Amino acid sequence: MEQVRLGIIGYGQQGGFYGDLIAQNRVDKMVVGAVAEIDETKDSLIKERHPEVTIYRDYKEMIESGDVDAVITTVPHYLHPEMAMYALERGIHVLNEKPAGVYTKQVKELNEYAANQSEAVYAIMFNQRNNSLYQRIKEIVDNGEIGNIRRTNWIITTWWRPQAYYDMSDWRATWGGEGGGVLVNQAPHQLDLIQWIAGVPEKVYGKVKYGYQRDIVVEDEVTAVLDYGNGATGVFVTCTHDLVGTDRFEILGDKGKIIVEDSMKVKVIRMKQSENEFNKEMDFEGVKDLFMGKMNVNDLYEVEEFDSESAWGEQHGGVLANFAAHIIDGTPLLAPGAEGINGVRLANAIHLSDWTESEIDLRSFDDDNYLEELNKRIAEEGKYETRS
Repeated sequence: MEQVRLGIIGYGQQGGFYGDLIAQNRVDKMVVGAVAEIDETKDSLIKERHPEVTIYRDYKEMIESGDVDAVITTVPHYLHPEMAMYALERGIHVLNEKPAGVYTKQVKELNEYAANQSEAVYAIMFNQRNNSLYQRIKEIVDNGEIGNIRRTNWIITTWWRPQAYYDMSDWRATWGGEGGGVLVNQAPHQLDLIQWIAGVPEKVYGKVKYGYQRDIVVEDEVTAVLDYGNGATGVFVTCTHDLVGTDRFEILGDKGKIIVEDSMKVKVIRMKQSENEFNKEMDFEGVKDLFMGKMNVNDLYEVEEFDSESAWGEQHGGVLANFAAHIIDGTPLLAPGAEGINGVRLANAIHLSDWTESEIDLRSFDDDNYLEELNKRIAEEGKYETRS
């Protein structure tokens, strides 16, 4: 195989975006093989961009057509696992759009299913793992350059959405149609990056507000406290009603600190020795000199600053190209599909913590309890069938 023929399931904003990247030759070793789209009004646009491809109304028919080697699932979140499993069963590779699903029970089923399909590759569209800025930060942390992590803080409130956004579709911002709000729709990349870089927390406590500043039933304001189990803690804050918005990610280690502003500007402070050693060795006179600005901070730490800004689409295109390269020649995956459960579990746990007013242990997360609570909210909406 020299090129992967990708089947796009759902040619909406995201599916069309991926189709454009491929049509513009911005994705190595990949072509559009076919499109599955139920909305006939999009046919002319699809044919304009991809004149040679067949348009299918049924994604199953496309998967079985022989026109595609792989699929990407740009459809509502609840459908990701079932579509992925249908494709994997037939030997078709899958690049799942984020999140991997809405609730851990369905994602676990998908992961177990994918693990038993040796002929088909399962990956997930965590495009921020292809962001050189976050790759460099992960490298710094993994290399121990800031020592052992003590705390993480991420305020990511740049997801402003007006009421008109939520009113575009009946399924949007519903428990039964979308499965949640900002945690499910806007923030999955950050939930993934925190765990990819700093490690998977053991416990979480969430304080969540639903329809706080928008006429919706799902969450538009979240504050969560993370416990990594080794003494380190974290705070994650996100919302969709902050018009100004803040994006600031801090990682504090015992030998330094990383500060990321707007996912573009990074400051790395590397201490000459650990904070514990400074604490033992510095006398009160030294403390006074430090507080009064008389001490040369270059004797304490070094500062590195760098910026990173990639062209729009480059990160997404890189994940698509990496997926194709893995299929063709075994290049390691940037985002193995099995890791998608981490973000789903953390989002579920934040919800469940708020619903039960208790700290949730992620190591023994109760999939059935979460689904039961989710179904209560779906039933109250009265628009959709409950889930199993």
